[in-house]
Parts: sequence; C-alpha cells; structure tokens
Amino acid sequence: MPSHYSRSLFALVRPLLVSALVLGAAAAASAQDRTPPAAPPATPETKPTSPPAVPELGNRPSKPAEKPAEKPAEKPKEGGDTTTAKPAGPALEYVQMSTSMGTVVLELNREKAPISVENFLSYVDKGFYAGTIFHRVIPTFVIQGGGFTADMTQKATEKPIQNEWQNGLKNVRGSLSMARTPEPHSATTQFFINVADNTDGSMNNLDQPRGGAAYAVFGRVFSGMEVVDQIKDVPTGSVTATTPQGKAPMSNVPKTPVVIVKMTRISAEEAKKTVK
Repeated sequence: MPSHYSRSLFALVRPLLVSALVLGAAAAASAQDRTPPAAPPATPETKPTSPPAVPELGNRPSKPAEKPAEKPAEKPKEGGDTTTAKPAGPALEYVQMSTSMGTVVLELNREKAPISVENFLSYVDKGFYAGTIFHRVIPTFVIQGGGFTADMTQKATEKPIQNEWQNGLKNVRGSLSMARTPEPHSATTQFFINVADNTDGSMNNLDQPRGGAAYAVFGRVFSGMEVVDQIKDVPTGSVTATTPQGKAPMSNVPKTPVVIVKMTRISAEEAKKTVK
C-alpha cells in the first residue's frame, strides 16, 4: 500500500484512539471513587462501670465484709425450740434510775424479753440516758422518756430492735415497755411506764396489736412507784422539738423538765434494800 494512504488512515484513526484512552482513564478514576473507605481498626468494647454499692448509713466498712462461717444447725432438744438462743445472764436484771424527782428501781425480765433487755442495758452501760428527760406525761396513761434532752433535742440511736410483744407480759400499771413508731419493729431507746392498766378492757389497750404488733413489756417498777406517780401529775404543755426529720410540735411535755440524771445496774440484793 502506498505510504500516503497509510498516513491518511492514521490521521483518521488517531483522534479515536486518544478519545478511547481518555474515557478509559476517567472510568478507572470513577470506579476508585466508589470504593468504600477502609473501616477503622476495631477497638476493644468498653462496658459501663457500675457504681460501687453503698452500705447502709452508720455501717460503712473500710473493707468488704467477710462471709461468716456457716455453722451446722443445732438439733432441737426434746420439749423445746432451740432455734433462738437466749442471751446468757440472770433471768432478772435491776437498774437504778435516778431522776430530778427521786429514785426508781426497774426490774428487767430477760427470760421473757431477752432482746429488749439487752438493748436497754446496752444504752444504760454507755450512759446514754444521763441527761434525757420524760418528754411525754399523761396522768391516766403513761410517762415516757429516754429519747430527748432537756432542750427537746432528740438523741441519735443505734438500729431498732425486734418487737417482743408476744411474751405473755401485759401493759398493767407499773409495767415497763418499749416505745416505738407505728412501725412494729422500730423501738430503740425510748421507754414508758404504765401508770394505769392499759390492757384488755381498758380504753387504751396497749396489748391490742396495732399495725401488726402490740407494745412489748420487758420489765416493771420494782420500787419507787410513788416517784412515778409524782411525775405523772406534773403540769404539761406543748413545745417544738428538734428531731432528725426537723422541727416537730409535741404535746404533754412537762413544763419543768423531769430529768433522768443517770441509770446504773445494781444487784438483786441492792434492789431489795430499796423496797420500803
């Protein structure tokens, strides 16, 4: 073929070849743009951290509590239930309560109310009752004390105890019982002495369950009931008290504070000497 024909044909084909090369490059670039970006390197899963458990107020251990060793269950003895062991100690304990109006000796019945007696004695031994007052005095009902100071500020206490109201002891005149809130198992330090028979058949029957339980008797006035009768007749009025929940109105409060100067344990022989 003559050379001038080859040059003419190449001149015609060249633009087509250039166009094909340009289109191919553009297509390759477009395909590269549609390729998804590489995923970032995986990181370990981070789980939310739970807040540490908060112990009950007043019981904040510095280290985790150890689980007590399990003891084998005791075999019940014939004729009685040993699942609840009674604290060691004499069946009857005696406490001398010195007040600003005289001395009263209390007999505590550990055999019938072991929990209440141990609780009461623990506060006696710590001197808790010194400086507290009889803050509720009703001459036909009770005198109640052991929780407030003379300026009507309520003292802080330990944890409440189990209610022992089903022990056979009754809220008769001269009996000693644990005061509490409407919650059955809320007694701590406050107590009352019945100045009337507040039992079956009375208008103020404290042996009648209220909210699931009655009021637990744990002792009696052994001597000094005449002092109790003097306290029940003091003039009373209404005041504002300071409690952990804030200010609260209170009625039947003696106008002149009847102060518990101190409480001390005494022996049965010493208690007998106080009986007139």
